[in-house]
Amino acid sequence: MNLLTQTEAILADLIAFPTVSIDPNVEMMAHMATLLEDAGARVDLFHDATGKKANLFATLGPDIEGGVVLSGHSDVVPVTDQDWSTDPFELSERGDFLMGRGTCDMKGFIAATIAMAKPFSAHTLRRPIHFCFTHDEETGCVGAKSLVPELQKRGFKPSIAIIGEPTEMRIIEGHKGCCEYTTRFTGLEGHGSNPDRGVNAVAYAVKYATRLMELAEELKGRAPRDSRFDPPWTTMNIGKLQGGHAHNVIPGKAELEWEMRPVQYGDSEFMKEMLEAYIETDLLPAMRAVSPRADISTQVIGEVVGLEPMEVNMARTLIAALTGCETADVVPFNTEAGLFQQLGMSAVVCGPGSIAQAHKPDEYLSRAQLQDCLTMLEGLGQSCAA
Repeated sequence: MNLLTQTEAILADLIAFPTVSIDPNVEMMAHMATLLEDAGARVDLFHDATGKKANLFATLGPDIEGGVVLSGHSDVVPVTDQDWSTDPFELSERGDFLMGRGTCDMKGFIAATIAMAKPFSAHTLRRPIHFCFTHDEETGCVGAKSLVPELQKRGFKPSIAIIGEPTEMRIIEGHKGCCEYTTRFTGLEGHGSNPDRGVNAVAYAVKYATRLMELAEELKGRAPRDSRFDPPWTTMNIGKLQGGHAHNVIPGKAELEWEMRPVQYGDSEFMKEMLEAYIETDLLPAMRAVSPRADISTQVIGEVVGLEPMEVNMARTLIAALTGCETADVVPFNTEAGLFQQLGMSAVVCGPGSIAQAHKPDEYLSRAQLQDCLTMLEGLGQSCAA
């Protein structure tokens, strides 16, 4: 069985684990741990408090600093209400395409790294190769954020991280951050015929949303002059506003779900400071003049740092040498790469498949892309043995 065929077989097994973010992933993690242990890797599993989710970190080669991390997330997005032509959790073929939930985002890359474990171990590695597989990336990089302090405790100090999100094997050296919030408004219910005696939570949520949109325009003027992102500024999006029960009832509760994607850390702080000032000086005084118990609170759903392009990036140099790709780009979507950069590693995003296929029905990955990934990893094994 050749390496591509082995990788497809592993991918089929991984797709069969329905690791939607809201569901457990421990069975898939245990399966991958066994495969890596069989290849000679030293494997650690890090379970969350529920015992239903786990991160995996494994190593081949010497126990020294300066290793290369191959990173991917185990979770996938839901298939609910999507019109699939095949079973999303059974790998199927359509010509050169391998179809199934997670094929490109991002179990294809994970399968390729696991398939390469035995070829890696056949080398006398002078530089360690690490496998890092996380849970709940799709819901705020929860797993990676919990894994980082564990790695710090254990003294892991790799120098390079390759995050295999789908980039069509292009080198991505920068991306925006992703910050998601739910802001909740507590007012005072009442009869719609006398609105001044109540505190309309939906109305105040609308005022807050209006302020968000005003600040979104201000963020455009804060874009760095040399920004390579499209659009070049920090963006804000209002995803959901809900509240109220009937036409004639003053709603006492409302929720607003929103996000921003910072191009620079200062934009996040700017938004928080402006919103806090608006709440304290404008919204709450008016609400509490009617009901002292009125309140506004914001829950942080996820705050994930971006990947900052660096003039000197060892990961970029390495992957350019392995793939022959002479340019590096930036993208607007978020990954776990910034977390590895915060640990002091050089990081890039490079993996098989297209982000245009991610999260969609009939998600697919081409065999040609999977083969390109395997070729890159074969070169990596040789470079770590040199």
